[in-house]
Amino acid sequence: MSPYSQIFGNFPHKIDTKEKLIALTFDDGPNEPFTSQIVNYLNEKNVKATFFQVAENVQRYPKTTLAIAKAGHIIGNHSLSHKFGNYISQPSLRNEIETSQSVFFNLLGKKPALFRPPWLWRQPFLFNTLKVMRLHPVSGIFCSNLEVFQLGAESIAKRTLARVNPGSIIIFHDGYNAKSTNRSQTVQAVKLVVEELLKQNYRLVTVDKLLQVPAYL
Repeated sequence: MSPYSQIFGNFPHKIDTKEKLIALTFDDGPNEPFTSQIVNYLNEKNVKATFFQVAENVQRYPKTTLAIAKAGHIIGNHSLSHKFGNYISQPSLRNEIETSQSVFFNLLGKKPALFRPPWLWRQPFLFNTLKVMRLHPVSGIFCSNLEVFQLGAESIAKRTLARVNPGSIIIFHDGYNAKSTNRSQTVQAVKLVVEELLKQNYRLVTVDKLLQVPAYL
C-alpha cells in the first residue's frame, strides 16, 4: 500500500524532471457540494486536475462528473465500490474494474485510461488485469497523511507544500470511500496550495500529460 513501492510493476507517483510541473489529483468523489466547490475554484484559476472517481458516486452525482469533464479536467477510475474485500481475489477485482468502466462509458461515451486502486492497494492480479484492459496504474504522494480526518486547512496545505517537488502527483480527497462526507477543510487547503504553487511558478497539469499517456480509451 506504499505510494512509492514498485514491487508489482510500474506505479508512478512522480516523474523525473526539473521542470516545475505538478499534477493535482482528487480521490473518492464525486461528493457534493465539495467536489463542485473545488472544480469551480480550479476553473477560476484556469487549472486542470485529474479526478479519480468511484463509479457508485458517479451514479449518485452524474451531473458533477459531466461538468468536470466538460471543463477539461480528466476523469480517472477509482473502482466501483471502494470496498477492500472486492480487490482481494481476481474475479471480484476484475468485475469491479469492468463494471466501473461501463458506468463511465455510459455517462461520458468513453472509458478512463487512468486507474488508481483504492488505498493504493495492489497485488499481482491487479497489474495483470490492468494490462489486459489497457489501463495505466497511477500512484501519487498524499497531500497529508491526516487529510482524511480534516484536521485543518492550513495544516493540510503546509504538509502538502513541504512534500511538493517538480514532477509530483499529489493526492487530495474530495470524498471518502463511497460515502458522503464533509471535505470543507480540503476545499480550503486546495485553494491555499494552488495559490502558493502558482506564486512559485509551477504549472499544474493533468496526469495524462505529466506521464505522457492517454487519458481515455
